[in-house]
Amino acid sequence: MSLRLSLTILASALLLAGCDREPDDAAQQQGELASDKQGLSGEIDRSYVGELMPAVEVVDPAGKTLNLGALQGKPVLLNLWATWCAPCVVEMPMLDTLADEMGDELRVITVSQDMKGAELVEPFFAERNFRNLEPWLDTENKLGFAFDGVLPVTVLYDAAGQEVFRVAGGYHWDSEEARVAIEEAISEYSGSSSPS
Repeated sequence: MSLRLSLTILASALLLAGCDREPDDAAQQQGELASDKQGLSGEIDRSYVGELMPAVEVVDPAGKTLNLGALQGKPVLLNLWATWCAPCVVEMPMLDTLADEMGDELRVITVSQDMKGAELVEPFFAERNFRNLEPWLDTENKLGFAFDGVLPVTVLYDAAGQEVFRVAGGYHWDSEEARVAIEEAISEYSGSSSPS
């Protein structure tokens, strides 16, 4: 039990280091980022290509579980976020729109790293009325450990559950660059692209 408590404290420290948790500053930063998304400075990183999706089980507020490691057959865009992380909050509507536009070609999964779980995430989702995102929770921060405690972090996995690319930090998921990178990856890793 002592080890578990130590790991929980370490996870919290790592996640706090990734985003500003100061309430007034976070609210101000969210407003600034919403009006001018230039604060989203994440870049596509392909240095982890081929790594498997972590076999972590996440849960929704109703108690339904989802084993991420068992997701195969369709590409997955996995996003780790928290309600107190300003760039995370700015990305969420873009991810919701992306999920809508990609339809059945891509599953977008957002997993909250909020330690209070559903208590914070349910009202957040209710206020924003997302059409395509589901409120998955990882209150033990197992995914946070897997991705070095950086928030937000978003990873594209192919249909076999292998990493294609990741973005650490906020990113313009509504940009042409994002769309092209995702569509190229889906095409290349699904085997539907023609050989050169």
